[in-house]
Amino acid sequence: MKNSSSLIIGLAIIIGFAILGFSLVTALGEKESEAINTNAEHRYELIPANENNLIIFDKESGQYWNKFISVDEGPTTWEKGDSPIKNNE
Repeated sequence: MKNSSSLIIGLAIIIGFAILGFSLVTALGEKESEAINTNAEHRYELIPANENNLIIFDKESGQYWNKFISVDEGPTTWEKGDSPIKNNE
């Protein structure tokens, strides 16, 4: 009787730890996927350099685009600039 009780208690403890471990792994996996979505959402940043210049910066690749907007003129074209950050690709 003592051996079967010990076996049942041991199995219950092992199953409990297995359920706890599975729950933790599942919860941590969801947090990592949320972090990936958040980073993709805020990939670009609009930086007003001054009243006539706008810069769009790509945080993932390090590239940026700038545009000069004259006060008295219509639209101008965007110019792509080289990244000051070197990518090791």
